[in-house]
Amino acid sequence: MNLDELTKKFSNSTENQRKAIFSTLFIAGNKLQTLFDNHIPKVSLKQFMLLSIVRQSKEQMTFTQLGDLLGCSRQNIKKLADVLMKKGFITVQQSPHDTRAMCICPTEKVDDFYANDFAEYQEDLKYLFEVYTDKEIETLFTLLSRLYAGIENLEKRTGNEKK
Repeated sequence: MNLDELTKKFSNSTENQRKAIFSTLFIAGNKLQTLFDNHIPKVSLKQFMLLSIVRQSKEQMTFTQLGDLLGCSRQNIKKLADVLMKKGFITVQQSPHDTRAMCICPTEKVDDFYANDFAEYQEDLKYLFEVYTDKEIETLFTLLSRLYAGIENLEKRTGNEKK
């Protein structure tokens, strides 16, 4: 079965479209991770996403806050942080707001990475989305943003909501 056949098979009802959308999100995530992991020699895609959030944040963020934002556990953030610390991209410090919590702080190596290496990955992102019109990008952005409301709804139903 190819992608066109699969798309046709799942386009006949809203229920099947929901299943196809869910599967597509999972498969697309895996494919993007594989592509970027193979293309970015210095960091994995997950490490890259953590660095991006840490770099963009105005305040130091704790492992728990970063886990909530990236949709993973505090322990996963700690594992990513350990690797990034060994590579010299971050330091880990005690939170200024909570002495029990640890925060991730970017080093100068992060700025160097974004200044020198990131342009290549920006081109990859541009290439990834060049098949869309500006209007389609806007629509996709809106719909994916709405997906978070659905995820929160599911978290409440399953009892996994963040307190």
